[in-house]
Amino acid sequence: MAAFDALTTAAVADELQEKIAGGRVQEVLQLDERSMGLEVYVHGARHYLLLSIDPQSARAHLIDERLRRGVETPSPLLLLLRKYIRGARLEAVTHPPYERILHLCFTHPEHGVHTLIAEIMGRWSNLILMDSQGVIRDSLKRVGPDVNRVRVILPGEVYRPPPPQDKMTPEQVTRERLETLFQEVDDESPLWKVLVRAIAGLSPQAARELAARAARDAQAIASAADPSRVKEALDALWAPQRTGEWEPHVAYQGERIVAYAPYRLTHLEGAKPVDGISRAITMYYAQGELIDPYAGLRARVAQEIEAARDRLRRQKAALERQRVDPEEVQRLRQAGEWILALSHQIRPGQKELVVDMGEGEPLKISLDPERSAVENAQAYFARYRKAQRAAEEIPRRLEEVERELAYLDQLALDLEMARSQPEIAAVREALAAAGHLPQRPLRSAPPPGPMKFTTPEGVTILVGRNSRQNDELTFRTARPDDLWLHARDVPGAHVIIRCHGQSVPPATLQRAAELAAYYSAARDEPEVIVSVVPRRRVRRVPGGRPGQVTYTGEETIRVRPRP
Repeated sequence: MAAFDALTTAAVADELQEKIAGGRVQEVLQLDERSMGLEVYVHGARHYLLLSIDPQSARAHLIDERLRRGVETPSPLLLLLRKYIRGARLEAVTHPPYERILHLCFTHPEHGVHTLIAEIMGRWSNLILMDSQGVIRDSLKRVGPDVNRVRVILPGEVYRPPPPQDKMTPEQVTRERLETLFQEVDDESPLWKVLVRAIAGLSPQAARELAARAARDAQAIASAADPSRVKEALDALWAPQRTGEWEPHVAYQGERIVAYAPYRLTHLEGAKPVDGISRAITMYYAQGELIDPYAGLRARVAQEIEAARDRLRRQKAALERQRVDPEEVQRLRQAGEWILALSHQIRPGQKELVVDMGEGEPLKISLDPERSAVENAQAYFARYRKAQRAAEEIPRRLEEVERELAYLDQLALDLEMARSQPEIAAVREALAAAGHLPQRPLRSAPPPGPMKFTTPEGVTILVGRNSRQNDELTFRTARPDDLWLHARDVPGAHVIIRCHGQSVPPATLQRAAELAAYYSAARDEPEVIVSVVPRRRVRRVPGGRPGQVTYTGEETIRVRPRP
């Protein structure tokens, strides 16, 4: 649930500017494949700055413990940081408004000005060293044109920031614009989702906090929200960016910290104030189970999935451009027919045929003066047949691309949920089997079987770990009269209740739905809709990938995700 969002970035920038700006960098260390650390000496004390681009835990903040080197072979970026940043003075820490980006500007007595850019953006996070002319010296994660043609991040390239969000900024939000926005959305749309889609820099967590403050319910419906109260709550939430009066908090669920933020978390129970945003982030990530021992391998597969997504998005855009208007298809056929019907009226060298349609404007048909009437008609019929084929073929191909993108979303979730090297390897094998890698990887040890849970009532619940296992669980393991569950409209695990057609205790159904919600892409939502159907009503999608299904006769249950 925690999010290193634009507000957190602003709070961290203010804290770093206050605590370490003006200090001298004494050491630069690479902690692991995805993390760097700076030791900064200022005001007679050493401070330690952690910069991580791990896709599961990307962040930037001060830590209390002394930094330790974690890699044997220094990366190219580390060597450059030691040359241009070690011994330099940290002049300023800034951030672009509404973005999760930090700019750390350094001045070196020998090498002059350089900027270390920390882009804290989930799986797209990166650390980039830029010279005074805006040219990239290197980055922790190089991004070539094969991955992103628009934004190449390679040595020697001019640094280009991420494209701006096509949303309103908080300053552009008015009561009138909110009122119009709320009138245009679906009656059941949650307020927080509407705000995330409309306002730049607003994360889901911040939007839920905003909804709780404005409507006293984090799950309030947008159509019933008071625009004036929402505007007031938004201004209050954003005010610390001007005043610097941040209120860092963490939220507990039992003994576990489930969220942090630079503002009061009124929408979560168990929220407590913390002395500094870095302290809040450190407390959250200090929880041992959040450390990922497979971060490097996971990041590599995540990059391969994203590259496959990028190729499919380009393919989709090309198909969209080739879409044919059905009226254009009929216009071409009609033109050919009229040319044949009136061929006796067409003179050699004529450039246009005008047909009196009786009512309205006459029909004007362009002619090739170098061709005869019959040749012109044949040309139109040829274009008509081509357009007709495209009108039939392109929607089918678009559907295939959409289905493949949905499969990649499922593989991305499988990767996020993977807890062992064999499970991560299974995701990569599935990616290769789908044709998204140049060659099949060597088969690794098989991943463990489905997760198995036994309820207090003695009922067995099975949960698939990945797309291929979902397919086997649903169509080989489960019986037709077992119950099948899945989080609605999002990638997720297939869940089976082994009930053999017998009635299922409500507590068992609730528990299985909680598991389906947790092992889905909606696991961080406060509430998830889960579909429940007998397994016999589930069918594979024709031509689809493993785990892609359709089903009929569903019932739904709303639950809070719980492992």
